[in-house]
Amino acid sequence: MPESLRTRLQRFGFNLFPAYRGTGGRVAFIAHDWREVRVELPLSRRTRNYVGTIFGGSMYGAVDPIYMLMLIRCLGAGYVVWDKAATIRFLRPGRSTLQARFTLPVEETDAIRSALETERSVDRVYTVELVDGQGTVCAAVEKTLYVRRRESAR
Repeated sequence: MPESLRTRLQRFGFNLFPAYRGTGGRVAFIAHDWREVRVELPLSRRTRNYVGTIFGGSMYGAVDPIYMLMLIRCLGAGYVVWDKAATIRFLRPGRSTLQARFTLPVEETDAIRSALETERSVDRVYTVELVDGQGTVCAAVEKTLYVRRRESAR
C-alpha cells in the first residue's frame, strides 16, 4: 500500500510534533489507509544511553502512540480509543537503527465493530517488535487498547 499525499503530510507533521520528536524516533511510512505504519529509531547522540546502546525509553516512546492512532483513523469518529496498558521486553541491546512495522488488517477493525454491537467496550492486545538491520529482535512491545463506541454513535 503506497503513501498518499495526505499521509505523507501527516507523517511530516507527526515527526515535527515535539512530544514524538523527543523520543528520537521517526515515522518513516504511513499507508494511505493507515493500515500500515513503519517507524525507525536510530542510535544517535539523542537516543544513546550510558552503555552506548539505544535507551529503552526511546524504544518505548517511538512505538507508544502508533496503534492507538491507527485504530482512531481506521475506525473513524464514532469510536473512542485509549491506551490501557503496555509492557516492553528488552531482548537484545539496540546497537544500530531499529525498525518497527505496525499492521492493522481490515478483519481486525471488522471484528472490533462486530464485538461492539453486543459489548459496551473491548480491549485489544497488539504486539510490535523493534528489529535491527539484520532482523534481530531487540525489543517487543505489547499494547492493550480500550475501544468503545461514542455515546452519540449508539
